[in-house]
Amino acid sequence: MGQLAFLKMFILVAISLDVNDNRRHVHVFRKGMRHQHSLAKIWIEKNGEQCVEIAESELSAKDNEMLIAAINRHWEFIDEQSTKAFNGEKTFMINLEK
Repeated sequence: MGQLAFLKMFILVAISLDVNDNRRHVHVFRKGMRHQHSLAKIWIEKNGEQCVEIAESELSAKDNEMLIAAINRHWEFIDEQSTKAFNGEKTFMINLEK
């Protein structure tokens, strides 16, 4: 599991076991509750191009919009780090609010 970013009360994570999904994505967990289930799954690309959209979510529309905007702003970093996670390489995290 590659932890990619913090955003407010959320952690964005790439789960390498999901490598067989047809699109690269991140999972969203609430800080301090990573052992719970993912609160959202967000696609970050489509056919290798930037395309950020909700795959599934239990979050509010406001939280979803905030996450999509932050991922779009930091897409290159998140894409690069998720690729590392899926390749079994070490990732590092950033705070998306900065």
